[in-house]
Amino acid sequence: MRNPRIYLNQALAVNTQVQLSDDALGHVVRVLRLGEGDPITLFNGLPKDQASGDTAQQQYTQYQARLVNVSKKQAFAEIESEQMVNNESPLNIHLGQGISRGDRMDFTLQKSVELGVQTITPLFTERCGVKLTGDRLKKKQEQWQKIVISACEQSGRCFVPEVKAPISLAEWQAQQTDALKLNLHPRAAHSIMSLPVETEQVRLLIGPEGGLSDDEISSARDAGFTDVLLGPRVLRTETAALTAITALQCRFGDL
Repeated sequence: MRNPRIYLNQALAVNTQVQLSDDALGHVVRVLRLGEGDPITLFNGLPKDQASGDTAQQQYTQYQARLVNVSKKQAFAEIESEQMVNNESPLNIHLGQGISRGDRMDFTLQKSVELGVQTITPLFTERCGVKLTGDRLKKKQEQWQKIVISACEQSGRCFVPEVKAPISLAEWQAQQTDALKLNLHPRAAHSIMSLPVETEQVRLLIGPEGGLSDDEISSARDAGFTDVLLGPRVLRTETAALTAITALQCRFGDL
């Protein structure tokens, strides 16, 4: 069985000891019931060459370690070796996801990270049924980031995508970018697989339950978004996001 992978937000190096965070301790010791001497894999999301901004060209390191000094309240990891990991897609996808209710949003974030998304911005739209402000909004963003970290631990990614602070759709559309901007539309001229362009960067807009309003679709076009098809059937928001990401990885990425 593969060693459990644990994210630690701190410097890591061979022949050093690091203390597990409370979240890591709870998962490794209390849930998996690992103990003294058991092997684990650590990563911190930092590229080997931090000067480079191209995630796809960067190499990341994960570290093989063993648990030491384990108790109910704390545990340490003795780092024994390191391994270079280069499993990031050549396609940089920034997902703009209309905030959906309950587990749908959590599911979308988790699976989009497994499929290789690099940045996620939750969006407030006209049909967004979730009201979040102040401390509730901050806590929700932190919860979403934890879901992303967990997905990286499971999927073998060492790069940790960022969940940006939620903003309005209009604000996200107005951001400057060189990426190909795509929005799903049932009467679009092209499917993702037949887009007559090549790209290494995509901004993908996905609406919440109920989709985007006509005005929002129109404003997306005005902001330079291209309408694309995802087949003849109507998909739920979480299905649409994951289907589109998969198609993009097949068309431009590493699937």
